[in-house]
Amino acid sequence: MRVYLLIMLFFSGISFAQNTISGSVTDGNKQSIPGANVSIVGERSGTSTDFDGTFKLTTSVKLPFTIKVSAVGFEAKTINITSASQKVSVVLKDEETKLDEIVVSASRTPERVIESPVTIERMGIQEIRNTTAPTFYDGLENLKEVNFNTSSISFKSINTRGFASVANTRFMQLVDGMDNSSPALNFVLGNLIGISDIDVANVELLPGASSALYGANAFNGIMFMNSKSPFTNEGISVYYKYGQTSQKAAGTNDYNDFGIRAAKAFTKHFALKANFTYMEATEWIAADTRSMTGGSVGHANNQNYDGLNIYGDEVTTFIPNVGQVSRTGYREQDLTDNKVKNVKADFSAHIRPFADDTEIIMQYKIGLGSTIYQGANRYALKDFMMQQGKVEVKGKNFFARVYATDEDAGNSYDMRFAAWNVNRAAKSDQEWFTNYATAYQLSGAVMGTNANESAAIARNFADYNVLPAAISFIPKPTGSARFEPGSAQFNNALTKVIANPDLTQGAKFIDHSKLYHSDVNYNFRDIIKWAEIQVGGSWREYVMDSEGTIFTDYDGPISYREYGAYGQLTKKFLDDRLKFTGSLRYDKSQNFDGNLSPRVSFVYSAGESKRHNFRLSYQTGFRNPTTQDQYIGLDLGPFALIGSAPENLDRFQETVNVSAAGQTIAGQPATIGMSGQNAYHNAYTVASVQAFAASANPNDLKVANIGLVKPEQVQAFEAGYRTVVQNDLSIDLNVYYNIYNDFMNTARVISPYYGTVGTDATNPAVQQTYQALAFGDRRVYQVYTNTTAQVSSLGFGVGLSKKVYKDFEVGVNYNYAQFDFNQEDDPSFIAGFNTPKHRIKASLGNAKVIKNLGFNVNVRWNTEYLWQSSFGDGMVPENTVLDAQINYAFPKLKSVIKVGATNLFGSDYIQVIGAGAIGQQWFVSWTINP
Repeated sequence: MRVYLLIMLFFSGISFAQNTISGSVTDGNKQSIPGANVSIVGERSGTSTDFDGTFKLTTSVKLPFTIKVSAVGFEAKTINITSASQKVSVVLKDEETKLDEIVVSASRTPERVIESPVTIERMGIQEIRNTTAPTFYDGLENLKEVNFNTSSISFKSINTRGFASVANTRFMQLVDGMDNSSPALNFVLGNLIGISDIDVANVELLPGASSALYGANAFNGIMFMNSKSPFTNEGISVYYKYGQTSQKAAGTNDYNDFGIRAAKAFTKHFALKANFTYMEATEWIAADTRSMTGGSVGHANNQNYDGLNIYGDEVTTFIPNVGQVSRTGYREQDLTDNKVKNVKADFSAHIRPFADDTEIIMQYKIGLGSTIYQGANRYALKDFMMQQGKVEVKGKNFFARVYATDEDAGNSYDMRFAAWNVNRAAKSDQEWFTNYATAYQLSGAVMGTNANESAAIARNFADYNVLPAAISFIPKPTGSARFEPGSAQFNNALTKVIANPDLTQGAKFIDHSKLYHSDVNYNFRDIIKWAEIQVGGSWREYVMDSEGTIFTDYDGPISYREYGAYGQLTKKFLDDRLKFTGSLRYDKSQNFDGNLSPRVSFVYSAGESKRHNFRLSYQTGFRNPTTQDQYIGLDLGPFALIGSAPENLDRFQETVNVSAAGQTIAGQPATIGMSGQNAYHNAYTVASVQAFAASANPNDLKVANIGLVKPEQVQAFEAGYRTVVQNDLSIDLNVYYNIYNDFMNTARVISPYYGTVGTDATNPAVQQTYQALAFGDRRVYQVYTNTTAQVSSLGFGVGLSKKVYKDFEVGVNYNYAQFDFNQEDDPSFIAGFNTPKHRIKASLGNAKVIKNLGFNVNVRWNTEYLWQSSFGDGMVPENTVLDAQINYAFPKLKSVIKVGATNLFGSDYIQVIGAGAIGQQWFVSWTINP
C-alpha cells in the first residue's frame, strides 16, 4: 500500500494542467474515417480515431497549439486549438498520399517517403486492414521489391534483391526495435514471435544494404514492425478467422486463427497492453518425388533412387556386379503429423514520467509453435519456443534499449535422420545391403531373372525378409522387416528416434541458445541547428547452447561478442531543395577484424512545389558469418559440417575406423582421430578425388586450399525518382547495382585419414594419401569459406499508384533482377541467387464501394527461376497468383467481416525446391475493434 501511495504521489507531483480535445474525422461523403492519426505538431503526443471516426486527445501541452489530422488516401489538415475541451469536426479531402507518409527507418529520423534517400516500402493501418492475405505478414508479399520463399504455411522467409534462401541471414527483421532472429539459426522464423494483426501499427521495409545505420546483417534488407501504443490505441480488440486450405497432397483442411488485444491508459503517465493469438492449420505437405540422383522415379527401375521428399534413401553404397543401391526411404508426410500451430503472447508496461517527452517501456514476448524449416535437411520444429524481454527508454531525440532473446528447440528433430534411424532400428545398413546383394546375385544365377527382376526380389528380401521359393535356402536375416508407416512398430520406433539427440541413433536436436543486445541513439537536432547530427551504438553477445547436438559446445555454452558505433549528418542546401546525408559506422566482432560502413546520399527536390524528388546513394554493407558458420560441428552421416572459427577447428573431434587394407597394407592403426584441422588444412577437392578414382592418376588430385570464413562485403549504388502527379498518381522508380566481395560460400572437401595432401607424388607422406583414398579411408566435410569470385547484381523497379473513378485505387509495380560472376574464378562456387528475373504485381481496391463495403484484389506474376541450395536444386516454374477479399463494416457493432481467398482459381505452385507446394486458402474473419 505504501508503494502504491508513493507512486501516486510521484505522478501527482509531476502532473500538469490537462487539455482534452475531442472531435470527429470524416471524408467528403460524410463517412467516418477510422484509424486516422491525430497528433500535436512538434510533440510526440497523439491518438487515432476509433471505429466511428471519433477521437479524444488529452495533453498537458500549453495552449494554444496545433493538431494535425492525417489518414492514408487523404490530404492532411491542421487545426489550431485555442481552448481547453475544444471540440472539432474535421473533413479530409481525398488525395494520393502514399509518398507523403512519415517513415523513420531510412535515416533514423522522421521524414516523408518522398524525401527518403533510399528505396522504402511501407504498410500502414489501411493497407493492413485491406490486405487480401489471411494475415498482415502474408500480405507483405504484395509489396514492391519483396520476394517470399515459403517453407511452411506458417514459415515464410522475406527476401529482397536476390540471393534468397529459406534461412535468409542477409535480411533483418525488427519488432518494436528487437531483432527477431533465432540466436542459434541467425535468421527469422517468419512471424513466430512477431506482432498480432490487431496490434501492428505499421511496417517499414528497406531493400538493400543498411549496415551504415543498422550494422552487420542488414545486408540485403531490413524490416521494422511497430506495434500500437496503449496511450493512443486503447480498448479491447478481438478477431477470429476460420477458413480452409486445399492442396493436392494434403487435401482440404481447417484453418483457425484467434487473437485478442487489451490496452488501457490508466493515466497520462501509465498504460498497459497485452496480446494473445493462437493459430492452427495443416501443413503444405512436401511430396516431391523427383529423383535427386537422376533416373526414373521409384526403385522399380532405379536401384539408386533418392526422392526429394523421401528420406532414408540417401543411404547408398556400391555393390560389385550390382551397382549403386540405396535403401528404401519414408515419405516426409509419414515422419511428421503435418500440423502447424503458433501461439504468441506479449505484455508491456508503458510509463511517461515527464509528460509527453519520455517513455519507459518494459516488454515481454513469447512465441511457440510447430512448423517446418528447410536447411541442409528438412526439420520438424515441434514446440519450438522463443522469448524476448526488453527495457527501453525513449524520448523526442533519443532512445536506449536492452533486450534478451532466449530460445528452446522443444521437441524438434531432423526428418532425414529420423528416416535413417527408423530404418536402422529395423535392420542395420550393413545387413540390409548384404541381404540385397545376396538375393540379387542368387536370383539371377538360380532363376535367370533380368536386372530389374533381380532388383525387385533383392529389395523385397532386404526390406521384408521375403524370398521366392527357388532361393528360399538363403539364411533368414537377423534384422526385422521394414516398419510400415502407421504401424505400431513404426510409431514406436519413430517416437524413440525423435526423442534421442544422439544422431547415430536419433534425430532430436537441442537448443537453448541466447542473445543479449543493447543499442542507443541520440539526435542533436535541438542542440545543433546548422545540421541534424545523430550518434549511436550497439553491443551484442551470442551464447550458443546445444549440448553438442549442433555446435561444438560439448563442454558447455560458447559465447562471443560484437559491438558497433555510428554517426550521421544531414544537411539541407539550396533553399532546402538538396538534402545531403552522410553516415559512418564501425563494427567489430570478437572473431574478425573491424568493418567501416560509410553511406552518402543526395536527394534533390525539383519543381515549384518540390514534388519531383531525385535520389542518389552509395553505401557499403557487410555480413558477419553466422554462429553456425563459425561453431557448427554436426555429423550428417555422409559428411560433417564444421564451422571455421579458429578455435572450432580443434574443438571438433571424431574417431574414424580404418579399413582392413589400411591396417594391413598401409600399416595404420584400427582407429584414427580427426579434427577440423583436417577439413581445412589437409583435404583434396571433391572433383579431383572423383577424377583420381576414375584414372588412378595422382596428377588429377588438387589440394583444397580453404581459407577461414570472413565477413562478406557489398558496395551498393542506387538511384531513384519519386513524384505525385495531379495529386492522384504516385510514381516511384529505382535502379541499383551491387558488388559483392568475399561472398560467403560452403565447399565440400575430402580428407584422407592418413598422410599429408600435396602435389609431390614422390613424397612418402603424400603417397599415403593415395593409399587412403584407394582403400576408402577418407572423410567428406562441408566447410565454410569465401569465394574468390566477385559477384554483382543489378535490378530496377517501377511502382505506380493511382486513384480512378471516385475512390478506386489501382497499383502496379514491376521488378527486374539479375546477377553475374565469372565461374572460371571459382568453378565450384554456387551463387544461389534464387530470384526471378521479372516480377509484376498489381492491385485494385476500394475501401468504400458503397457505404461500409470495400474490396481488394492482388495479382502476382513471376518468371521461372533456378533454385540452388544444399537441400536440392531445380527450376521453380513461372506462376500467377490471384488473391481477393471483400469486407463489410458494422459501425454499431464496431466490427468488420472479411471474406478472402488466396491463389484463387490457381493450381498448386512452389517457391522453394523441396518445400511443400502452396495450395489455395479461403477464410472469413470477424474483427471487433473499438
